[in-house]
Amino acid sequence: MSKIYAPHIFTSESVSEGHPDKVCDQISDAILDACLKQDPESRVACETLCTTDLIVISGEITTKAKVNWEEIARNKVREIGYTRNGIGFSADDAKVMVCIHSQSPDISQGVTAGEGLYKEQGAGDQGMMFGYASNETDELMPAPVLYAHKIVAELARLRKTQPEKYAFLLPDSKSQVSIAYKDGVPQKVTTIVVSHQHTEDMKMADLEKVVKDVVKKVIPAELLKGKIRYFINPTGKFVVGGPNGDTGLTGRKIIVDTYGGVGSHGGGAFSGKDPSKVDRSAAYMGRYIAKNIVASGIAAKCEVQLAYAIGVAQPLSVNVDTYGTGILPDECLEEVVRYVFDMTPAGIIKHLKLKTPKGWSYSQAAAYGHFGRSCFPWEKVDQVENILAACEELFCDDEDCQCEHCQEKKSSEKKSAAKKSSAKKPAAKKSAAKKK
Repeated sequence: MSKIYAPHIFTSESVSEGHPDKVCDQISDAILDACLKQDPESRVACETLCTTDLIVISGEITTKAKVNWEEIARNKVREIGYTRNGIGFSADDAKVMVCIHSQSPDISQGVTAGEGLYKEQGAGDQGMMFGYASNETDELMPAPVLYAHKIVAELARLRKTQPEKYAFLLPDSKSQVSIAYKDGVPQKVTTIVVSHQHTEDMKMADLEKVVKDVVKKVIPAELLKGKIRYFINPTGKFVVGGPNGDTGLTGRKIIVDTYGGVGSHGGGAFSGKDPSKVDRSAAYMGRYIAKNIVASGIAAKCEVQLAYAIGVAQPLSVNVDTYGTGILPDECLEEVVRYVFDMTPAGIIKHLKLKTPKGWSYSQAAAYGHFGRSCFPWEKVDQVENILAACEELFCDDEDCQCEHCQEKKSSEKKSAAKKSSAKKPAAKKSAAKKK
């Protein structure tokens, strides 16, 4: 984020669970959930396409699970809220096509421990993955994307829990939040955009009221001071929506899924992939590491990059960037990360329990962001003590350490010693004068 210290406005967007791309993400992840529930060793790379009354499920899946692909897809579409006839896409009317085959044996041998060139389980693909955290919100997430998610999530909750009152709301919606920053800290919301699919008979005033009520509920009051520009259904009409209005595909909302454009993104999507794919598991680990670093107080913002080669277990590189907010230099934190965290695919899967979800599901992560919600294991801040202990063990007990923290500590100690020394000298003179 190049303007981190300069005054600027940053904007992020979110989309609801009814957005066509998110429908696809959730179907793909619901299939992954079903496979892992019966067979935790399932290898899944599932892609979904949705368009007018059509769902196409494709990909490579190797599993012992017995799964009714069509039933899972229809149930997920129904859960999202596409149950009305005559809107071009519904759980009961859509045709479902299934085009699935098994995982390539060439990939499988590199990912299965003991089968490839290396004994350990290797990464499912090459690539670089990023994790990010910032202390600007309680969730340690960038504020614009966090509140964009909360707006559409709350609108969906109202639509589902009070269907009679909000009968004019249909499943597809998008939000966008712009926030002014100063010295890297959010100051105020400047603009909010919400586009929400609706029935033909909806009154615009009703939508405007519910959106503004939701904004007041989910965004802290201190960020809503002053004049805020609202653009609510700025085209004037949004009746045709969902997969009927725009074809959806799995993996097309990677910035919505992560940090809203703050920090970096390796390019790989998450949904429909089992955790042997480092596109997903290493991105979760990157977030876990970055969040624990920020939670420990040794940096206000942190981005972690992990890079892998297919079939190789250990990451090729680990890069930490605290944007100048770290107590220790970034190169020291890289050593701390390697010391504290097991970043092999097997280590990540084991520590975060990614093959056996309990209390959460992958399809749950597929809407409203993969990060910033406490239900997921990669959102825990349970490594703070280990990080601080590693900082002290690796750097802060070494007399020759040149890290910023130790140098500042030594400088402070020297100043303190000098003050004590200068304080003693006058006292000694006074004592000598009294003897005379």
